[in-house]
Amino acid sequence: MTGQLADSLSFRRVASIPFDACLATLKSWQLTGHDDELRLGNSLLRGPIEHDHYFGTWRIEVRLARGPLRRPVRMRLEIAPWYAGATDFELIPCQRVRPSAAYFAAGHSLLDSLTHTLPVRVPVQQRLGQDYRRATVSAGSLALSRP
Repeated sequence: MTGQLADSLSFRRVASIPFDACLATLKSWQLTGHDDELRLGNSLLRGPIEHDHYFGTWRIEVRLARGPLRRPVRMRLEIAPWYAGATDFELIPCQRVRPSAAYFAAGHSLLDSLTHTLPVRVPVQQRLGQDYRRATVSAGSLALSRP
């Protein structure tokens, strides 16, 4: 697949989620998921999360579901810090893809599901003696817990 064609078949989203909080949540999913897998809708994120030391990004394998009669598309989700308060998500196909409406709907739906289940804000600093809440995710559902 040529670079320009792969770019047009990729999905990108920048979310107002601190990168450290996003990464911590994704790593916690690894510990709570069944066989290092997390289902988002009909699609599947498959662990482990890998770190690319050269680019500073993290990636996880994805099986993008396009519908009941089609095989899932092998993709990779790359996660990188965008700026202090945001994270960049890019969903990139790892095989030939037929650019159909179902493909684009599934890609956008997966990124929507992912960014809506991650914590929006995580405190940067904690004052001494002050209790705070942090967001954690357990098998795809958002829950608040105390440390």
